Amino acid sequence: MENPKNYFHLHLISDSTGETLIAAGRAAAAQFQASQALEHVYPLVRNRKQLAPVLDAIDGAPGIVLYTIVDRELSAVIDQRCREMGLPCVSVLEPILDVFQSYLGATSRRRVGAQHVMDAEYFARIEALNFTMDHDDGQLPADLEEADVILIGISRTSKTPTSIYLANRGIKTANIPIVLGVPLPEQLSQVQRPLVVGLIATSDRIAQIRQHRVLGAAKDFNGEDYTDRAQIAEELKYARSLCARHNWPVIDVTRRSIEETAAAIVALRPKLR
Repeated sequence: MENPKNYFHLHLISDSTGETLIAAGRAAAAQFQASQALEHVYPLVRNRKQLAPVLDAIDGAPGIVLYTIVDRELSAVIDQRCREMGLPCVSVLEPILDVFQSYLGATSRRRVGAQHVMDAEYFARIEALNFTMDHDDGQLPADLEEADVILIGISRTSKTPTSIYLANRGIKTANIPIVLGVPLPEQLSQVQRPLVVGLIATSDRIAQIRQHRVLGAAKDFNGEDYTDRAQIAEELKYARSLCARHNWPVIDVTRRSIEETAAAIVALRPKLR
């Protein structure tokens, strides 16, 4: 019998998109499996008028308050109101800014959304996303040499979501399915610049994911071979042999999140250069 989870309110106040805050809040909450955070996200809070209803909402659903607000006056208002309500309140960025200022001997600019400027890095990410979408599932193999990373694997090894995650980091990623009896694009064996990585998982894990896929498929879709574990084992054997033949590294994604798989791929890049 599963133990019932305790729920608590987690209020996240940001003067920008809130992405940094959400990531920090979820990373902390994940360490407490017996409790489930009910997230309340308040992005783009930049003045007292916008802050007032947020504080009223917190008062109505007391919980932990985290914020990333660069305006000192607004930060002080949040701190004061949380003290009055008897709620824990943490400025997530402030301790980090203090360390940077102490080490660098300079004060921070305190510019809202400074990490979201439309600079060369931003446009590189957009270009990577466009490339990745154009080269999903084996499309446009003629220009694979332009990719930074090429992911290969049998169906349901998280090739597409991993590719998109990498693209969001500015890494041009193509992905190519491995199918028994279907040759890989000739260009793949000729690439020099891209890192080619094989993604695999256990037969049980892939069968489980494929069964969910079959449930949502059209009625005329024959899913018997698609979800058969013996068939999947043969596909995986073939995928491993291809990677071994070409000396391509292999990552087992069975127990990895998309983020962990992407991190493992990024870690491989300097080692193979």
